[in-house]
Amino acid sequence: MNFKDKELIIFDFDGTLINSIPDLTLAINKMLSHYNLLPLTIKQVTPFVGNGAKPLVRRSLELSMQNNSISEALMKEAFDIYFSAYKQDTCVDTFMYPGVLDTLNYLDKNGYQMVICTNKPLDFIEPILDKLEIKQFFNYWIGEHSLPLKKPNAAPLLHLVDLLNTTIEKSIMVGDSKNDILAAQNAKMENIGLSYGYNYNENIADYNPTLVVDHFSELQKLF
Repeated sequence: MNFKDKELIIFDFDGTLINSIPDLTLAINKMLSHYNLLPLTIKQVTPFVGNGAKPLVRRSLELSMQNNSISEALMKEAFDIYFSAYKQDTCVDTFMYPGVLDTLNYLDKNGYQMVICTNKPLDFIEPILDKLEIKQFFNYWIGEHSLPLKKPNAAPLLHLVDLLNTTIEKSIMVGDSKNDILAAQNAKMENIGLSYGYNYNENIADYNPTLVVDHFSELQKLF
């Protein structure tokens, strides 16, 4: 199987191109310490990542407080504290997965258009791309509130296809989470599931992506 006929590659961000969990955990723990709550480990935070910032904050609070009924007032305050902490340290220990830089170079040289579609808040995408020096590879990126609907809805993918003036058939989604695979399936788009990401401690293969890949550099053989 290969995807050499594609024009547009839509990448997820966290868990696909980058591992941002150390910095997300740091920001979560700064927020928790404000309330004198016990910190969480990277392992505890990992399954909460992928649906956007608010679910991450809510689930972290619920776990640390051992309480499933967080008030909206507390949630709003906690979210603001988290957001500010993460803005301060967006890319300290965040790193690219093995093979990402080489593969982006390869895909770029071979003329593919590349974009990012993530449920991460938009404000954080560009600073990370800048710090990791990979911004030049991407034509465009959209985050959690760029559009009214986010993954697993098909809307962000359809928007990008339209924006980049191509078709569903000539586009492909690459991601590590069920949200990526479901969004692509909802858009009737082929997709590649990466087995090494966060995916809520679930096996990506369970969501029946077009293809499962274990290492990012394997994309060089497919495109």
